[in-house]
Amino acid sequence: MQVSAKDAWKRILDEARRELPEQAVITWLAPAEPLSLADGCLALGVPDEFAVKWNEAKHGLILSRIAGQVLGQKTEVAFRVPEDRRQRPQIDFFVAPPPEAQTTPLRVAQSSLPLNERYTFDSFVIGKSNELGAAAAYAVAEAPGKTYNPLFIYGGTGLGKTHLMQAIAHAVIRRNPGTRVLYVGAEHFINEVIEGIHNRTMPDLRRRYRTDVDLFLVDDVHFLEGKEATQEEFFHTFNALYESQKQIVLTSDRPPKEMPGLEDRLVSRFGWGMVADVGLPDLEHRIAILRKKQEQDHLETTIPDEVLTFIAEHVYSNVRELEGSIIKLLLYASLRHREITVELAREALADRIRPSQSGAEERPKALPSIDKVQDVVARRWGVTPEGLRSKARIKSLTVPRQIAMYLAREVLNMQLVEIGQAFGGRDHSTVIHSVDKVQRQLAKDRGFRERVDSAKTELTTS
Repeated sequence: MQVSAKDAWKRILDEARRELPEQAVITWLAPAEPLSLADGCLALGVPDEFAVKWNEAKHGLILSRIAGQVLGQKTEVAFRVPEDRRQRPQIDFFVAPPPEAQTTPLRVAQSSLPLNERYTFDSFVIGKSNELGAAAAYAVAEAPGKTYNPLFIYGGTGLGKTHLMQAIAHAVIRRNPGTRVLYVGAEHFINEVIEGIHNRTMPDLRRRYRTDVDLFLVDDVHFLEGKEATQEEFFHTFNALYESQKQIVLTSDRPPKEMPGLEDRLVSRFGWGMVADVGLPDLEHRIAILRKKQEQDHLETTIPDEVLTFIAEHVYSNVRELEGSIIKLLLYASLRHREITVELAREALADRIRPSQSGAEERPKALPSIDKVQDVVARRWGVTPEGLRSKARIKSLTVPRQIAMYLAREVLNMQLVEIGQAFGGRDHSTVIHSVDKVQRQLAKDRGFRERVDSAKTELTTS
């Protein structure tokens, strides 16, 4: 007797629950719709290409194995987006949708900033550095207010935090057009609170933020540091929305526990749901991003693969810089009427390539090692190199550790992730915070600046 696709999927799903985490089944597999079972293939419908890629990568082999056991014959489990759900072709991370593309209008709440139509799950390029954040964001979009509330995404500039945040909004609004979305930057919220206090309109502000919202998105919450009155309002706004089971999504350049100017009660609440980071893309991820740009802009014959690899090997600060490199290269080649080659890319992107990478003749003759930086700072600040690399957060170690990270960036021009690894495996956002703090102190404290400059001189002249 022929088993229907629905019955086959039910059996496979029941067996999959024995091997896969329940949360993974609920978020990714249970919503899948059995479409057909024929020629040794069970086709399952999912909402978008993001879900297709994720399920194929994470669950495809396991489900196909289970299907063979359950159905008694070799059966492949495949995921696809049903034709009636394909509203428009998948767009690239960098490419705006065509003018004729029609999308469901977003119902944004009053005070909301506009959402970028490019920032969808379909256009997000997944790699090891953002896999956790992408999965958490998708889970939130599938069950807003129930899974990972709040969702706190942190990482450096240009790595996709805002993209993921807005992708949640697009996915939720597509499923439920009546959702009231409020997307603001933390600075915008601060300014509204200041105006509300000055104009005595706080009751209206509280109503707009606490009762007229279903999905609350706040970018760059680290700007709340040190703003006591704003933090008070944000605390009560957060509580009101959370208790009403409204979804809250926040982004920052660092995790909650590394924001010293944030009240403990907010730090605690920010960590209630899921705290996920997005990091620097590795080489394979950068190549994938560039190839997608190449494919979507039909640049296969314009930019050779070896040029994309060259760019990926030399430009790695963030995704935006990858985009900028392609744009600059195309313009450079056009102005000079030259074919795009690796040599042309080296010329065009000279300002983006570290001196130590652009050619042996340009490399510094004697660049100190990270061990040397740690030794010099440790000796001058009366600590040990082992202490700088340790997990300890006592003040006697924190300041020299931040200085050493700053000098590693300034003198050695090391990547953030490289610096983090050299100091006990710390996250890149910790390095960003440390370098930023030292730079601010250098600007206002002459004695501190002279001491750091003295250490820098020793490193560059010895």
